[in-house]
Amino acid sequence: MQTSSGAARGPLVLVTGASSGVGLATALRLARQGRRLALLARGEGPLERAAEQCRAVGAPWVGTLAVDVRDDAAVGNAVRELTASQGPLDAVVSSAGVVAYGRLDELPAATFDGVVATNLLGSANVLRHTLPGMRDAGAGAVVLIGSMIGHIAVPTMSAYTVSKWGVRALARQAALENRDVPGLHVSYVSLPGVDTPIYRQAAYVGGPAGRPPPVVWSADKAARVVVHALDRSRPVVHGGAFDGVTRLGFTLLPRVYDAWVGPLFDRFASDPSTHLPPQEGNVERSVPGGNRLGGGHGSGLRAAFSTVAGLLRRRG
Repeated sequence: MQTSSGAARGPLVLVTGASSGVGLATALRLARQGRRLALLARGEGPLERAAEQCRAVGAPWVGTLAVDVRDDAAVGNAVRELTASQGPLDAVVSSAGVVAYGRLDELPAATFDGVVATNLLGSANVLRHTLPGMRDAGAGAVVLIGSMIGHIAVPTMSAYTVSKWGVRALARQAALENRDVPGLHVSYVSLPGVDTPIYRQAAYVGGPAGRPPPVVWSADKAARVVVHALDRSRPVVHGGAFDGVTRLGFTLLPRVYDAWVGPLFDRFASDPSTHLPPQEGNVERSVPGGNRLGGGHGSGLRAAFSTVAGLLRRRG
């Protein structure tokens, strides 16, 4: 484990997926609050850059754990080493995640399994090795980061959809199993589309690049919700008013939803101007050059307006 010097004390938070996107934004927001941070991700280079950013904005202590959450033994060893040197964890944010685009019958088995292993099984591995210490301490806060896609179904994102439904179930199960410890809280945060690099880092079977559907949140706005869930725990937190409408349609009007989700997904969650060839993305290994805070997608409103305007022109 790489650490910064000093014997600072204060709340200790483990953040997974901390080198990019929402995980990085969450780490930076916690750093500004003066929390001690343990940052966990696969790639050492991006992880060290994230740690330097956190130190620069005020974190009194930062440790880095270059670990793949899919490796249960490695996660366990890292958590034991961390708590032996820094004391018990006060909070955990499980943010590590990857994406693949392709129908179930198109995706290679290794790619499908890799997405589920990182997003779902990786989250379970992290909880397996952090919850016991919190139970012993009688206190702690855990946030699992989910997605609106964990409540609905969308085309060409089979692996991600299955994994995020699983994360939602995992959070519910962990909350239920730890009700006997009043000071230990498990929260699930469902995020809407967020402007992060995950879409261009995704695996593809070949086709239009993915993009977050409008209205798109910044990574920092998502992090604000995550940190609020740490400080004021609620079992489930949903982000984005439009997401509630989508979930309602999926549940109450399944035939209407199924008829419309494909065309809407093609127009608002895909970028037809960018066609990507088959690629592995970062599902199996870190791609350090793509790790950063934002994905450059903006709010998504301009793309949505352009799409609607194009449709109107064609019909006119």
